Amino acid sequence: MTATDTTLAPADLHRPHWQPRGRLRRTLDVALPLLRRPGFVLAVVLVLGSLLAALAPWLFTSVDPYATVPVAKLLPPGAGHWFGTDELGRDLYTRVLYGSRLSILAALLAVGLAMVCGLGLGVVAGFIGGRVDAVVMRLIDVMLALPGLLLALAIVTAIGFGTLPVAIAVGVGIIPGFARTTRAEVLRVKTLPYVEAARLGGASWRRTLLRHVLPNAWGPVAVLATLDFGAAILATAGLSFLGFGAQPPAAEWGTLIANGRQFLITAPWVSLLPGLVVVLVVFSLNHIARTLEEVQS
Repeated sequence: MTATDTTLAPADLHRPHWQPRGRLRRTLDVALPLLRRPGFVLAVVLVLGSLLAALAPWLFTSVDPYATVPVAKLLPPGAGHWFGTDELGRDLYTRVLYGSRLSILAALLAVGLAMVCGLGLGVVAGFIGGRVDAVVMRLIDVMLALPGLLLALAIVTAIGFGTLPVAIAVGVGIIPGFARTTRAEVLRVKTLPYVEAARLGGASWRRTLLRHVLPNAWGPVAVLATLDFGAAILATAGLSFLGFGAQPPAAEWGTLIANGRQFLITAPWVSLLPGLVVVLVVFSLNHIARTLEEVQS
C-alpha cells in the first residue's frame, strides 16, 4: 500500500473504529490513583452514604421517626437504639437519617443556586470584559463585603422561615465565590492558543465559549462546588439551630442539635451524635475537595 493509497488493508477492516477518547483516558489516569488513597475512599463512602440516606432513609431503618414512646425517653445509645432516644422517646438514629433529607436537600439547593448564578456572572464578566466586567465585579465586591451569616439572616428574615428560604439565603451568600472563580478561569482559558486558533478558524463566540472555554474552566468550579457543599451544610444547620429552618417535629440536623441543648449534662448524645454526623460529612466533603485540588494542581 502506497502513502497515497486510502484503501483499507484486511487487518484494518477488523480493527475497532472506536478508540478511548483522550479525556476519558485522562479521567481514568486521575481516578485510579485516587482509589488507592484510603482516606479519599472513606470520605467518598461517607458522602455517598449520606446522599443515599437522604434519598431513601427507609433502607437503613424501619422505625417511624415521629413515633413517640414516653417511657423510653432519653435512653443512652445501645443495641435497641444506636444513637439513643430524645426527650420524647423517638429513635435518634432514625431521626438523623430522615433529617439528612432536609439538610442535604437545602445544601444542594443552595449550591445549585450559587453555581447557576455565579457561573453566569463569572462567564459574562470574564468573557465579555470591559465595563461589563467592572460592573459585575463591583457587585460581587459589595456582596463579599457583607458577612455571609448576616446576609443569610437578613434574607431569611425578609422571605420567611423554612428549609427553602434557608437554602436561598445560603445560596445567595456563596454566589461571589463561584463568580470570582469562574471569571478567573475564563480569563485564563480564553487567552490560550487553542482558543485563539478556534477564533481565527472562524468559530463563533458562542461556539468558542461552549466548546472550548467552559469545559476547560470547569475543574476549579467543581472543586469549589464540593467544598461549598460542606459549607452549605454547616450554614443551613446553623440557621436551623437558630430556629430559622424547618419547624418541629420535622427532623433536620440543625434542629436535632438544638433540641438537645437542655440535655447536654444528663443526655449529651441527643446533641453530640447528630453533631458528629454533620462534622463527619463536612470533613469528608472538604477532604474530597482538597484531594481533587491537589490532583488538578
